Amino acid sequence: MNTNTESKHAVKQDHARFPQLIVSSAAARLGMALVAGGLLFAVSCAKTETKLSTADNDFILAATQGGMTEVKLGELAAQKGLRDDVKAFGQTMVKDHTAINDDLKALAAQKGVTLPDSLDVKHQGMVDKMAALTGSEFDDAYIAGMIEDHKMDAKEFKTESAETKDADIKSFVDKSIPVVDEHLKRITAMMK
Repeated sequence: MNTNTESKHAVKQDHARFPQLIVSSAAARLGMALVAGGLLFAVSCAKTETKLSTADNDFILAATQGGMTEVKLGELAAQKGLRDDVKAFGQTMVKDHTAINDDLKALAAQKGVTLPDSLDVKHQGMVDKMAALTGSEFDDAYIAGMIEDHKMDAKEFKTESAETKDADIKSFVDKSIPVVDEHLKRITAMMK
């Protein structure tokens, strides 16, 4: 009888605790739901804040193609240039644009932009066209092409700096503009 009385007593205690368990469980679920909802809201806000505009995304992709082209053409100039200043400028392009490209890769990774690892048809065509030239014909075409390209780059970088709402992209662009301007000044002085 003693065990039976203990069992009845245990059941009464469990019945008394059951409503408390339900209330505790409901409160726990509500608390967890609120925490999860808050986390989802925070994540969605963070995603909204880091979402790039189409213009910023397009700029990063275009700058990548341009930067890779500058390096390839710089390598050609260093190898094929007839004039010493063309060779030296080509080496500068390789050094400076490799550094800019590395910064751009880091920025793209931070912003979730997948960069191409090779030139598109248009830019590869430019490289192939230059590779077919030799001697002073190469030098003249390289100088003229670099002047035109750096004028366009300077304009595009300054436009991006003025229009982007992304602080990281603006910082990258503003750091790159003086380099592009210096290249334009230097290559323009090489025109004969």
